Amino acid sequence: MSNGLQIRKQGEVDFLSLGALVHRLDPGVVPFRKANHCEIHVSGGEFNVAANLADCFGMKTTIVSAMSDYPIGDLIAERVRAMGVKPIYKHFKHNGVNGPNMATVYSDRGFGIRPPVVFYNRCNEAAALLKPGDFDWNAIFTGGVRWVHSGGIFAALSPSTAELAAEMMKFAKQAGAVTSFDLNFREKLWKVAGGEEKAVETIHRIVENVDVLVGNEEDLQKGLGIPGPEVASKSKLDSTAFFGMMDKVTQKLPHVKIVATTLREVHSTNRHSWSAVAWVGGKTYSAPTAELDVYDRVGGGDGFAAGFIYGLLNGEEPEQAIKLGWAHGALLTTFPGDTTMATLDQVLAFAKGGSARIQR
Repeated sequence: MSNGLQIRKQGEVDFLSLGALVHRLDPGVVPFRKANHCEIHVSGGEFNVAANLADCFGMKTTIVSAMSDYPIGDLIAERVRAMGVKPIYKHFKHNGVNGPNMATVYSDRGFGIRPPVVFYNRCNEAAALLKPGDFDWNAIFTGGVRWVHSGGIFAALSPSTAELAAEMMKFAKQAGAVTSFDLNFREKLWKVAGGEEKAVETIHRIVENVDVLVGNEEDLQKGLGIPGPEVASKSKLDSTAFFGMMDKVTQKLPHVKIVATTLREVHSTNRHSWSAVAWVGGKTYSAPTAELDVYDRVGGGDGFAAGFIYGLLNGEEPEQAIKLGWAHGALLTTFPGDTTMATLDQVLAFAKGGSARIQR
C-alpha cells in the first residue's frame, strides 16, 4: 500500500537532522556515587538517527548542530565523522572557563532490579544558543534533501531552538522533503523549560509542518496535549491505547500521515519484551514481540526510528519498514553506547526471524 508520503527518489542528502550533540558519561553498572571511571559515548536524540542511518544503512546523512571549539567539542566532532555523518555547525568559541559547553549526559546502566539513572549538565550549552537565521537553508537544501528530522529534546533546550526547528520544518516542506519529529518528551528538560503547557504550545508550532511523528501515548499526551488513557494502567505491550489515540491525533493534526513508536515491557534492567507499532494512513501495523537481553538500553528508540525511516526511504511496505525498525532497535540494545554497531545483514536477518546462534 502507499504510505502517503511523497519521497523524492534522489537527493544530495538522504536524511538531515537538526539537534544538539552531547557526550554521555557511562560508568557501566556502577552508580555515579561509587564510580571511578567512565566510558564516553557521543549522542543526541536527533544525531543518533542520522548516525545509525549512515553507519548501518549506508545512507547519506547530515547533522545540523552547534559546536563549541574546545577539546570536548573536538572529541564529539571526531565521533560524528567516524559515524559517516556530514556536519553543518555553527561554531562557538569556548572561553576556557564556563562555555559555551557541549552538554553532558550522565547515565549508568543499572543492573537487574536496579534501573538506570539519567541526569544532565546542560549549563550554558552551545546548542541552546542556536536561533532562527543561523543556517542558510537555501544553500543546505540546494542539492536536494529527501528527509528532514528533529525532536522534542532539541525543542526543549530554549525558546530559540524551538523556533529554529519550526523554521527548518517550514523550509523543508517548501523544498519538498519529508519531515519527521520525535516527540521524545523528557520530563526533566520540560520542567526547566516551562512544563507541559509550554511543551504543547512549543511543539505545536513545529509539527504544523511534520508528516511523520514518533512517540508513544505518553509522548502524544504530554507533547501534543491530546487526551488519552492512563498510561500506567495497561501492559506496555498493549497497542490498543496507542491506536485508540489516532483519531484524536488526526483531528488535531490532519496532515500527519504516519505515527510510530516502540513498545517495551521492562521485566528487569537487563530483560525486556520489545515490539513496535505504526499507524500509516489509517491502517495499523505491529512488529513481533522479542525477548531481549539488554546490555545498554539507551538509544533503542532512535535505533527503531532509523530502521523504520530507512525502510520508508527504501520504498519498503509499512509492514517491512516497521520490522526493520524493530530489528535494528533490538540489536542496538546489545551494544554499548547510543549509536549502532549493527550491520545491515544483521538487521535483515533478525527482521526475518534470525536467532543468536553463532555465525561461523
